[in-house]
Amino acid sequence: MSTLSSFAVFLIFLFPCLYIVADVGLWTQLTSVVFVALLSWFVSDVVVPVGVVAGEGRAVLVTGCDTGFGHEVAKRLHDLGFTVFAGCLFKDSGGEGARDLAAITSPRLHVVQMDVTSDDSVWKVRQYVEAHLSDATSGLWAILNNAGTSTYGLVEWCPIETYKRVAEVNLWGTVRVTKVFLPLVRKSQGRVINIASILGRSCVPSRSAYGITKYGVESFSDVLRYEMKRWGVDVSIIEPGNFISATNIFTEDSIENTAMELWDGMTDEVKEAYGKKALDDYKLLMHKFATKGSRDTSPVVDTMVAAVVAVKPKTRYQVMQPYWHIRTFIMTHLPEWIADNIYIY
Repeated sequence: MSTLSSFAVFLIFLFPCLYIVADVGLWTQLTSVVFVALLSWFVSDVVVPVGVVAGEGRAVLVTGCDTGFGHEVAKRLHDLGFTVFAGCLFKDSGGEGARDLAAITSPRLHVVQMDVTSDDSVWKVRQYVEAHLSDATSGLWAILNNAGTSTYGLVEWCPIETYKRVAEVNLWGTVRVTKVFLPLVRKSQGRVINIASILGRSCVPSRSAYGITKYGVESFSDVLRYEMKRWGVDVSIIEPGNFISATNIFTEDSIENTAMELWDGMTDEVKEAYGKKALDDYKLLMHKFATKGSRDTSPVVDTMVAAVVAVKPKTRYQVMQPYWHIRTFIMTHLPEWIADNIYIY
């Protein structure tokens, strides 16, 4: 449903309700407005059907297709009739994910070597895409910026090189790919879909190196949406909750290895201030976080597909567990002293 239609539905419900509560107290009015907002959301997003486009004749670029969400969504979009250019970091080194996609042997599924941290690699993919579009004049229907990496560690523990490494993939990779392929998306009046994170709305201790990149993706996406409005290009953000178990972005080994690297890299001053127990506590916390999340990628993959096929996609898709919905609302809407006392440990 379009933003205009959603707003119209909201007004249809809002004005009668405001008229009814005009003579009652402020608290009742505020409660009624919240009820109206929820009701209009339910009608516009659940009851009213969303128009979709056909995949035939449309091409999509997906980054980070070696594993996880990217790997699955490349298959799904191909099954829906789209021509898919699946960027894989490990294609040229015989990566299992790239081999799995190539085994489909379809003229509409192109597995391409792509390193989002390399200008040369991204431009080579641009040339390949232009050479293999069925109709070069129609452009590229969607860019799905999915490639990402992560880490953990308190600010004083993480070397600056870690911040740069994570940002080069998550933030600058998203910017780089978007800038290179945006002219093709403008041709089709298509869309850009960026994978952020719930940690791009409200972060947690020990995740700053990851969180700042996702905050950056949020900001970049908002500004791009403003700039692309004149071209008829939509820009959407997908904010997954905890799907670490489903994607294996963290494993038991990687959590342990990161902890050892953090400790070895700390100065004696920092080691003395925090102590080894603090590192062990956060390591244990990461193990718990990595095992408590959803093991099913389908909610995020379904949302990715929805953002690609919707006639008018949403600005933000929040795909998260109830805990994260509640936490995000509290962290972003209540006074900081309340939110901090509830969640910051």
